[in-house]
Amino acid sequence: MESGWRLHLSTKRNLKPNVMKRKIWILVLTIVASSLLAAQERAITGKVTSSENGSVLSGVNVVLKGTNRSTVTNVAGDYRISVPAKGGTLVFSGIGLLTKEAKIGVSDVVNIKLESASSKLDEAIITAIGVQGDKRVFGHPSSTKGAKEKQADMLYAPMQYELAEQEWNTEEYDGISENIFHDALRNPLSTFSIDVDAASYSNIRRYINNGQRPPKDAVRIEEMINYFEYDYVQPTADGPDPFSIYTEIAIAPWNAKHKLVHIGLQGKKIPTDNLPPSNLVFLIDVSGSMSDQNKLPLLKASFKMLVAQLRSQDRVAIVVYAGAAGLVLESTSGSEKKRIIEALDNLEAGGSTAGGAGINLAYAVAKQNFKEGGNNRVILATDGDFNIGESSNASMERLIEDKRKDGIFLTVLGYGMGNYKDSKMEILADKGNGNYAYIDNIMEAQKVLVNEFGGTLFTIAKDVKLQIEFNPAKVKAYRLIGYENRMLKNEDFNNDKKDAGELGSGHTVTALYEIIPVGVDSEFFKVDELKYQISSIDSKALKSKELMTVKFRYKNPNEDVSKLIIHSLLDENTSENRTSENFRWSAAVAGFGMILRESEFVKGYSIDQVLQLAQSAKGIDKEGYRIEFINMVKSQGLVAQR
Repeated sequence: MESGWRLHLSTKRNLKPNVMKRKIWILVLTIVASSLLAAQERAITGKVTSSENGSVLSGVNVVLKGTNRSTVTNVAGDYRISVPAKGGTLVFSGIGLLTKEAKIGVSDVVNIKLESASSKLDEAIITAIGVQGDKRVFGHPSSTKGAKEKQADMLYAPMQYELAEQEWNTEEYDGISENIFHDALRNPLSTFSIDVDAASYSNIRRYINNGQRPPKDAVRIEEMINYFEYDYVQPTADGPDPFSIYTEIAIAPWNAKHKLVHIGLQGKKIPTDNLPPSNLVFLIDVSGSMSDQNKLPLLKASFKMLVAQLRSQDRVAIVVYAGAAGLVLESTSGSEKKRIIEALDNLEAGGSTAGGAGINLAYAVAKQNFKEGGNNRVILATDGDFNIGESSNASMERLIEDKRKDGIFLTVLGYGMGNYKDSKMEILADKGNGNYAYIDNIMEAQKVLVNEFGGTLFTIAKDVKLQIEFNPAKVKAYRLIGYENRMLKNEDFNNDKKDAGELGSGHTVTALYEIIPVGVDSEFFKVDELKYQISSIDSKALKSKELMTVKFRYKNPNEDVSKLIIHSLLDENTSENRTSENFRWSAAVAGFGMILRESEFVKGYSIDQVLQLAQSAKGIDKEGYRIEFINMVKSQGLVAQR
């Protein structure tokens, strides 16, 4: 060895001794540094099986708690994940399975048994996710492939378990108590905030397309109605107000004794080139629960479509949150689309969900880059499953109410299923001067972020409230269809400090009232006469042809004092076949929503009648949204027959 070393040195006579020594030391230090680095990490492997029958579980998410490191078990239930040498805690979770944590000890092997979240695992539907190049393809292995090819597909394909029953589902929806009929003589005022959200519609579509009946509380009828555009007259370009008002009345399709009042608002459509510059912050949930294909991958594709709409004067920053929150892209011009898209492409899911920390950081970034007279907005994309820090509905509500004081609006985009927290998402949007959409597929992303770009992101009127006064000489009783979680006290109408809904560029808002005319006996409204007081009707009301008076209050986006508009509706007797497509379509959607909610007010009204009414009002349907609704109603009819 010694002679060999001398021989080696002898061949290096042209090198100076100190140079040679330096190179040797560099080599030694490199080896030592590599050894130290390797010593800081270790690989944990293991197998995940069912605690019920010992079968292997594939497609289980394995996350190093508090980090974005994650993996999934393969078809044999095996996994491998790199962790710090000091260890940590692994979190195991999967669809239909109870989440379990395991602290890493001395051993490098951690085997886990998971319990099912439902006793009906035998009803599970197993769907394979195959791989083609760098794309993941959903579906069962092709029946045209040979046995070896199928086996190869399955070897590298994690499995996804989807239960046919919903007992395991941890989705959350706020309870809804359907509006009832009110006495027009003793309680003539009805006050509520507008709602331009449409999340409920795309969410129930997801259920129906999966062959399931949506939960009753997932059905918000006003959001179903407002999912669609209506042919209302645009406000005049030089008019003082940013929207026009439309009213219509006819017989209620589900009750010939009652009438249905249709009220519509049409927001002024501002051409994209004339929209104010935007200061946007994408707030993206990259926690472990977002790893599914219909979450973060769909989210990335959605935001790329939005980035394509941006102009050079618009700016975008990206904030992400999992176990903690961080800024991954500082505010960047919309002209640098490649840079923004690269930042999106680099996002990966893993870790827990610190939603409150993410919101705080996103609003701080938006405030730092605030544009006076511009569109300052945080766009939150998540499944709503916050579990670290401020996470309760009440704490999130207080947080958002505080943040909106800075003049920054909020758009909430919901993704995913199984653990979806609709109740939290709706609160965030309502309290954050914003809107809320549920993205169940790429076409819905196209609708929300491209087709309705202006309405989704640019507010033309805020705190829009309606108050209707009914003429008791014409109306015995009334009820508002939907808007249960948007009801306001009558005193709130003139209170400019009371928050209400926002109206975007080109947006339409539609509300329906069901009316029981004076002189009509109805099983849905019976109130005894008062013993100690007499209620009387003004003689002017008896002579008036007005059925009701509609009052609107709204504020310009940068103002704090509201403006008032008053519109009266005359009593008319219009048959259904003489009504507009606007009226018939909104009535069909409302009728379907009430059927899904099993409402007492549509007893005897059938899916076939909904279809007949909707087909008569389909109209031009340029984007195909109405024919999609018709097909969805047909699908629900098939589900109901099972």
